[in-house]
Amino acid sequence: MSYRIKSGDTLSGIAKRYGTTVGALMKANPQIKNANLIYAGKSLSIPGATDGFDPPKGTKPSSGSRPQGTSGTTGTNGGNAPTGSAFDIAKSHLGKNAGSLKLEKSGVGKNMEDWVPNNVNCANFVSACLEQAGLITDKQHDNSVMGLMKKLDNDPDFKRVSLKDAKPGDVVSMKTPGGQHVVMFAGWKDGKPQFIGSNNVNADGSQRVTIRSMNYPIMAIHQHRG
Repeated sequence: MSYRIKSGDTLSGIAKRYGTTVGALMKANPQIKNANLIYAGKSLSIPGATDGFDPPKGTKPSSGSRPQGTSGTTGTNGGNAPTGSAFDIAKSHLGKNAGSLKLEKSGVGKNMEDWVPNNVNCANFVSACLEQAGLITDKQHDNSVMGLMKKLDNDPDFKRVSLKDAKPGDVVSMKTPGGQHVVMFAGWKDGKPQFIGSNNVNADGSQRVTIRSMNYPIMAIHQHRG
């Protein structure tokens, strides 16, 4: 999302308005050198509004990075053997706040990138679960919903399926009023589809790993062919 700066705006005020942080705004807008100096009329990228942005050039890779490989299952999850299905891996972290999980030094936390703001970790979390399951490589990790969706589209080991054919662990990309969201299919309950992921359920707008039903329009469901 792009925001045109108005007279009287401050970076902290804009960050509060859009549920992000000054640090995240500066990372998404590397042209800003001084947080206290912004100019009316200039455009500002709002990272938290769409959950779709990449680190500026020079940002270090995630703590769980590994040598880049080809797409599919040829990569490893940071030097460890696959630790189970993506769904089981995600489920093992139920109730954890994304802000805490991404700082863990092993498992999913090792593969999550800790610079991502705490209110937009959905793609960061799903990518890390797929990496831990050995389904994608570190090169395919993406912190934006659209970026991850494109990479899965380009991976011959994944195919698009309909909701009726979805299996637990399938990657579900959704269109939300503020942008996009990505979770994993978690089965059915009372006739309603359930999804697991890093969701904005905390009072402060930050994310926590939960299972819940959602009514957002589905853009794509990616299922691993293995």
